Amino acid sequence: MVINSINKKITSFFSLPFFNNRLYIISLWMIITFISVVKQLLIGKYNNYKIYKNVYFHTIEKLPLYKEYPLEYFDHNHYGPVFSFVIAPFALLPDYLGLPLWGLFNAGILAWAITQLPLKSTQINAVLWICFQELLTALLGLQFNPMLTAIIILSFVNIEKRKDFWSAFFIVLGLFVKLYGIVGLAFFFFSKNKIKFILSLLFWSIVLFTLPMLLSSPEYIIQTYQQWLYDLIAKNSENVGLNSYQDISLMGMIRRIFQDSSISNLPFLIGGIILFGLQYLRIKEFKEQSFRLMLLASVLIFTVIFSSGSESPTYIIAFVGVAIWFVIQPKPISKLNIGLFVLALILTSFSPSDLIPEYLKVNYIRPFALKALPCVLIWGAIVYEMFTQKFKNYHSLYNKNNENA
Repeated sequence: MVINSINKKITSFFSLPFFNNRLYIISLWMIITFISVVKQLLIGKYNNYKIYKNVYFHTIEKLPLYKEYPLEYFDHNHYGPVFSFVIAPFALLPDYLGLPLWGLFNAGILAWAITQLPLKSTQINAVLWICFQELLTALLGLQFNPMLTAIIILSFVNIEKRKDFWSAFFIVLGLFVKLYGIVGLAFFFFSKNKIKFILSLLFWSIVLFTLPMLLSSPEYIIQTYQQWLYDLIAKNSENVGLNSYQDISLMGMIRRIFQDSSISNLPFLIGGIILFGLQYLRIKEFKEQSFRLMLLASVLIFTVIFSSGSESPTYIIAFVGVAIWFVIQPKPISKLNIGLFVLALILTSFSPSDLIPEYLKVNYIRPFALKALPCVLIWGAIVYEMFTQKFKNYHSLYNKNNENA
C-alpha cells in the first residue's frame, strides 16, 4: 500500500503544470548552468576548461597534447586531436566569454538531444527533471560529459529517424574525442540500411581523422594519435587506486570493498559484455520502440559502470540512462524498481551534494565508490527485463512530433 501510494504521488507530482512546461524546464537548466559556470570563473576553479582550450592552441603550435604543462594547468589532457575543432570556437574567445558559452553549449546540446528522444512530452520533461542534479555535478567540473551524453543519444536518435549518415557522424565523433562514443555501435542492428551505415562510418572516420590536420600537419596528427593510445593505456593504470577519485565503477567498488587494487577489470568486462550481448538474442523485440529505448538506457549505464575512468561528473551519462529506464516502465511501476530509482536519486545523484551528511560521504560513499551501486543494480534490472519482458505490453510510446510539447 505504501509503495502504491508513493507511485501515485510520483506520477501526480510530475503531472503538475509546473513540471510540464518545457520552456520553463530548459530555461531553468540554462540559468543554473550560467550561474554555476560564472561562479567557477569568479573563484578561479576552471582547470578542466584550461586543459580543453589548450588542446586547440597546442595543436596549432604542434606541441605534444599529452604531456603536462604546469604553467598553464595541472593534470593533463586525455582527449583526441579532433577535440581541437570542438573547442576552437570557445578557445578563441577570452575566458570570461568562452567559459560561460562552453557551459551553456554543453547543457543546451544535452537538453536538445533529450527532447529528440521518441518519448511522450511528459516523459521527456521527467527525464530533464530527473537529470537536473547530476547535470550540476558535471557542470561544476566544467566537464565534456554532458556533450558526450548528447552524442550517444543522437547516435541512437538518428538511427531511429533513419538518418544513418548522421548517426555514424556522432559515433565517430564520440570515438575520436573520448573513445566512449564507440558504444553507439550498439545500435547498429536497429539500422534499416546497414550498408549505408557502414559506409557512413568509413566516410566520417576518414574525415574526422584528417580534419585536425588542417590546423597542424599530417605528420603531427598521426604521431599524436599514436601518443593518445599510449596515454589512454597509462591513464587506465593510474585510475585503478583505492584512494582515486576515479574508478567509480563496478570494478572500483569491488576493489575498494575488498581493499585490493590488484583485482583485474577483465573478469567483470567479460561478464558485462556477455550479458550485454545476450540482449541481442531477442531479435523479435527489435521492432518494439520500448525495447530499443531500454537498450539505449543499458548502453548509457554500461558505459560508466564498466569504465575505470569513471568519476563523479561522468555519471550524467549513466543517470540519463536511469531516467529513460524509469520513465518507460509499465504502470504501475513495480515496488522493486521504485526502490531502485529512489536509491539512485539518493546515493548516485545527490551524494555529492550538501543534502548528504559529510560523514557518510567521507567514510562510506567515496571510500567504497558507492555512487556506482544503484546504477549497477539498475543495469542488472534492465538486463533481466530485456531477457524476460514482452515489450509490446509496455505503455504506449510515440514520437514527440505526434504530441504537443
